[in-house]
Amino acid sequence: MKMDLEGKLALVTGSTKGIGKAIAIELAKEKVNVIINGRNRDQVNDVINELSNNYPDVNFYDGTADILNKDDQAKLLSKFENVDILINNMGIFKPMNYFDIDNDTWMNFFKTNVLTGNELSKFYLPKMLNKNFGRIIFIASEEAIMPSGEMPQYSMTKSMNLSLAKSLSKLTKGTQVTVNTIMPGSTLTEGVSNMLYDMYKDTNLPKEDWEKDFMKNHRPLSQIQRFVRPEEIGRFATFVSSPYASSFSGEALRVDGGMVPTIF
Repeated sequence: MKMDLEGKLALVTGSTKGIGKAIAIELAKEKVNVIINGRNRDQVNDVINELSNNYPDVNFYDGTADILNKDDQAKLLSKFENVDILINNMGIFKPMNYFDIDNDTWMNFFKTNVLTGNELSKFYLPKMLNKNFGRIIFIASEEAIMPSGEMPQYSMTKSMNLSLAKSLSKLTKGTQVTVNTIMPGSTLTEGVSNMLYDMYKDTNLPKEDWEKDFMKNHRPLSQIQRFVRPEEIGRFATFVSSPYASSFSGEALRVDGGMVPTIF
């Protein structure tokens, strides 16, 4: 199914790896031009070169910026004054004991996972409304509505993503602009792979069994009993970015492997 996205321009924050890179790839398959964002210019250029080779009909742009830094953020917005699609993907997570979380850590997660996406949305949303088309998507987590208790500082920010997206959607009423949140379940990104290594490196469990054991003991409510793959999130985000996803806005869209119980 073609998504009618050819020639659109997307900014995907944190797109040098993980879910962000997967979203950039799936958008490129639909001939969306993509701004690749990350803090490290070499990593950004490596991704641009890789994707340019794989998708020669698509334009990839250097969006190197630490969007937590006000000067970097201003330069990025000045360089790319209009986008059709904004994917607020950049974020951090870390399992932590609640009693070990100090105020600086709470604020760092808030600024990184919430305020950066809010600032970019505030810049681009009026422009989308003026041309009567646009997509803003926040990448949250099932932790937003079903916190595991393993990282409360992260869960808090993901709940905020849902609330912010809902509030912004109210500003798009009657237009072809939508604002939604995608809530992935546990996804096998580089960061999660590192987490598994830290958890199991000193055990006798074979590496090929780490995923199964983690899901059984830490995510027992998952119906698929495996990690979601980044490309699965990428494909779904591409659909939500498309004109075919015009009948919903302000929604919390779950791609969690059936982990969150449904109440009928």
